[in-house]
Amino acid sequence: MTTGSRSLSEPVPGTVSRRGFLRAGGGVAALATLPPLLTACSGSGGSGKVRIVGVADQQKPIEELLALYRKRHPDTAFSTSFAPTDQVQTVVRTQLAGGNAPDVHVLFPGSGSAMSMVELAKAGLLTDLGEQKWTQRIPKNFDPAYRHDGKTYLYSAGSSVIGAIYNKKAFATAGVQPPTTWSELLDVCAKLKAKGIVPIALGAQTPWVTQLISYALVPNAVYAKTPGFDADMAAGRAKFAGSGWADALGKYQELQRKGFFNDNPNGTTYEQQTSLVASGKAAMAVQVSAVLANFRQATPTPDDLGMFPFPGGDNAAELWIPAGIVVGLGVGARAKNQAEAKAFIEFLGQQENINRWATAVSAIPFTRDATTKIDPALAGFLPIIDANRAVPFMDQSWPNAEVQPAHFAAVQELLAGKTDVAGALGKMDQAYGKNS
Repeated sequence: MTTGSRSLSEPVPGTVSRRGFLRAGGGVAALATLPPLLTACSGSGGSGKVRIVGVADQQKPIEELLALYRKRHPDTAFSTSFAPTDQVQTVVRTQLAGGNAPDVHVLFPGSGSAMSMVELAKAGLLTDLGEQKWTQRIPKNFDPAYRHDGKTYLYSAGSSVIGAIYNKKAFATAGVQPPTTWSELLDVCAKLKAKGIVPIALGAQTPWVTQLISYALVPNAVYAKTPGFDADMAAGRAKFAGSGWADALGKYQELQRKGFFNDNPNGTTYEQQTSLVASGKAAMAVQVSAVLANFRQATPTPDDLGMFPFPGGDNAAELWIPAGIVVGLGVGARAKNQAEAKAFIEFLGQQENINRWATAVSAIPFTRDATTKIDPALAGFLPIIDANRAVPFMDQSWPNAEVQPAHFAAVQELLAGKTDVAGALGKMDQAYGKNS
């Protein structure tokens, strides 16, 4: 993999094109008391202990790599905590503002949420990691994900994709194969439904899950036709309303109207969505590849699960997909154990550890070597990425932290029949127009 300097428009082989990065979630939960899941689960946090707080999806790579690090640095003590995205977004942001944040904490790439790299960097709440050697290998086109004002604040192992995680046995029962066009998708869903299998599990009660089908459909509906849409939005030349977003949300509604979701998506959680697919009661779920490990863990036979690009258009040869840098870690500007925290991040930046983290979350490392292995489930995505038909997750370019929760709420209201596409996009435009 080439790691030299490249322009934003020039793709890096084996990575996402343009400025893609991932924020698999967003916080809309209100802070009341510290959630139990955020209490330390690897020793209690105390003086001299490096405190790490991550989202649940980061638990496997952090714990595996921390075990390796402890063998080499037995004198450094750690405590770790993990919780769902919505809880961490709210709690850690509040702790950062109050000066009692963890030393190392979850950090979302780019901008657009309260716990995103740009928002926290602008607030002076992050430590620059730019002197660490691994940062020199970050491809130039990933700068907006990792860097702000020339300083590197985010550690992330690489890029993830959004597609359909599917149960191979459920597909075999219905006699269908992964579709490559929108029309084929509708046909496959109809055949699955006829066999009594829920075609698509949707856990829209968990706010961040609401965005994923939109993100899967928008690349074909918007960016394939208008690559400069983000710049047009920023310049006031375009809005969500009247754009390809209307087509994408219309397709979202079509899936519901045809009965291709489970009953009551707004009352179904991410965990229940996972269980539906793992058990074969549902055939697929539109998800980020970063959660493949969770789905496999819930499945009696992990090899029964596969993943394919979710087709938003009717030209299989010109399919566009969403892809982006996975959620990572940052070091607090006021971390009590800053030197130790930075040393751990530098360890994570070694190529073998980038590979380990990427493997654990089914991501594509931002830099590769001869030892790098890509999850076989992602094989179908690589040709699309290499053909420069991958776009960033939409919220990376949004100017404030208001648009993402507005999108969550808009989808939930669409599913509940409380608004229409025009109304949903109108609320998103209103949020977009607010000052950052």
